[in-house]
Amino acid sequence: MRRIEADALFPRSMPEQPPLVAHVIYSLAVGGLENGVVNLINHIPQDRFRHAVICLADYSDFSLRIRRSDVQLYALDKPAGKNFGVHVRLWRLLQRLRPDIVHTRNLAALESLLPAALAGVPARVHSEHGWDIGNLDGGNRRHRRLRRLFRPLAHRYIALSRHLEAYLREQVGVAPERIVQIYNGVDAALFRPAQGMRRPLPCRGFDGPGRFVVGTVGRMQAVKDQLILVRAFIRLLQTVPDAHRLLRLAVIGDGPLRQESILLLRQAGALDLAWLPGNREDIPVLMRGFDLFALPSLAEGISNTILEAMASGLPVVATDVGGNRELVEHGRTGRLVPPGDPEGMADAIRLYLSDRDLGAMHGREARRTVERRFSLETMVAGYMDVYQRALQGKR
Repeated sequence: MRRIEADALFPRSMPEQPPLVAHVIYSLAVGGLENGVVNLINHIPQDRFRHAVICLADYSDFSLRIRRSDVQLYALDKPAGKNFGVHVRLWRLLQRLRPDIVHTRNLAALESLLPAALAGVPARVHSEHGWDIGNLDGGNRRHRRLRRLFRPLAHRYIALSRHLEAYLREQVGVAPERIVQIYNGVDAALFRPAQGMRRPLPCRGFDGPGRFVVGTVGRMQAVKDQLILVRAFIRLLQTVPDAHRLLRLAVIGDGPLRQESILLLRQAGALDLAWLPGNREDIPVLMRGFDLFALPSLAEGISNTILEAMASGLPVVATDVGGNRELVEHGRTGRLVPPGDPEGMADAIRLYLSDRDLGAMHGREARRTVERRFSLETMVAGYMDVYQRALQGKR
């Protein structure tokens, strides 16, 4: 894979070549949306669709996870804020690429539908993956007006959850027949339960008799709210007998909340009981070192990390936001708690700390749920069907 600047010339599609899908996203870095794009590209058969990834801003080493050598990446170097020039550069690039389909994702790339339409792209697909800290419930009026304004430019919509599907239908006014709901899929061969005892994490003090490891994975940003989990962990250390010997916390990821989390743990005298290594590339292995997965987010679409934890045979404690209740069945595969509530999070963790058999039972059921409903094969088939129908509708 090589970097090609946005002004470089690209050969036009030949008649015998598979259709070209241009994925337009804000950036390609660590994140659930980006992970979904990579999984989709890696698992769609090469004889069905070709791919190009256009980043309005830039991309990181995360792009190396794309395993197909025929995928080209483009960075339009958009500065922060509004920028008309990026739309001109995108229009020029699309004229040269001549994609059969443009697939935009989330509000950050929504306006890219206009350059795609002006460039004559025959099929345009937009998907909604979830919201961020500035619009936790989708109620932002300006964002809703913007989605309605660009609604005529998208031929098909993909919603990652039933919650998002209802939002597009009821708040944005998208006709139901233009919306397809497709869940994220997870690689259940890569993310799998530990065999026998859980795998020790690569840090001191997490192994030993009776240890109970609570883990989370994600960008350490405000919308993910890992500080709630840290406060819940500290609360358990203060209230549960012998918790200092038994309980451990692993927070995998990087971002602004990492240093704040470290400070909170240090002030509570609990930093030596936690592990915050930043970003890691061995998440499937680390998951097998957890006893419980916790997700304290303020907003979610369909969480990849919840699915990965479930595939790893872990019970899940998650906030009851967005599509989380479509993944976690309360009392069967985990527990749902209110967002922004460290006491509620602590109570749910305490339940599994005190009843290890319950956690093992919920973890086994979580794994069965992934195998039954959230396979990568099902996800890929859903996207290919949307692409094919979009093309047929424009021919």
